[in-house]
Amino acid sequence: MTNVLDDLLDDLVDGRRRALARVLSRVEDGRPSDLRAIAARLHPMGGSARILGVTGSPGVGKSTLTNALTASLREAGRRVAVLAIDPSSPFSGGALLGDRVRMQSHHADDGVYIRSMAARGHLGGLAVATPQAADVLDAAGFDDIIIETVGVGQSEVDVASTADTTLVTLAPGMGDSIQAAKAGILEVADVFVVNKADQSGAGKLASELTGMLEMGHASGAVGADEGDWWPPILRTVAVRGEGVDEVLAAIAEHGEHLDASGARAQRSRARAAGLVRDLALGQVRARFDGDGADETFLHDLADRVVARDLDPWAASDDLVAAIDGAAS
Repeated sequence: MTNVLDDLLDDLVDGRRRALARVLSRVEDGRPSDLRAIAARLHPMGGSARILGVTGSPGVGKSTLTNALTASLREAGRRVAVLAIDPSSPFSGGALLGDRVRMQSHHADDGVYIRSMAARGHLGGLAVATPQAADVLDAAGFDDIIIETVGVGQSEVDVASTADTTLVTLAPGMGDSIQAAKAGILEVADVFVVNKADQSGAGKLASELTGMLEMGHASGAVGADEGDWWPPILRTVAVRGEGVDEVLAAIAEHGEHLDASGARAQRSRARAAGLVRDLALGQVRARFDGDGADETFLHDLADRVVARDLDPWAASDDLVAAIDGAAS
């Protein structure tokens, strides 16, 4: 007899939209048993979607750009899913759903799926559940998955380890060039998008970015990996759809570069290694969150450290040895 989750996964594979929403809710809830079952069923079905990251500081027009990209991709006949990572509500812990409001023009389009996810305090601009949610959408048959980060400024670099192509969005008059230098986005940007390019200062911002890229190339921070890819600097007025076709052309060119240079395989391997590592560390942490023997052993080690009978490094060695012994 199948359980409810098995039925949901069957419905998702059959293309039922309601099942997709419910499976993603299970992913966000984060029950390990559900996550394991979802991954076991859907992970072998994925691997064909193109994952695009859209990041940048608040107010630069990330949602407007995402909306314009979605419209152009739909015109090309591609199915598009959007994961909009919202800041968590301080009252409910849920997403504020602002991006869903801004993308209402796609509401009736069966070829577009929009999901807001709460960051829930997670640093890096993404929700903890984002990678597995992207796997679910991949298995559901979407051609493009756009991940729009929460827009928190300097800490949103996680998206680069999740996306195939990362768009860093900036706008004139917002101090973005200074923020870019602080955030280290020269290393994570595959394409720079200067949005609101009809405003004064857009040319100056593009010139500053060019100078920063040249300095980064000279220092080895830009172009040292992945076959010397040089991030293009493109201008858009996303609210009017201007420049969006050029952005999509750059995304396609970057995809071709990833394949030709072998960088796509490197990124996929690094992404998988990071995910496996994070899941393994999560399981280890979970062993010490309860009242079992592992937690008791940890407390005994802590008592010895407090009593100065054992130094912290020696205690950590004992803990790792205990974990290794349990694993074997």
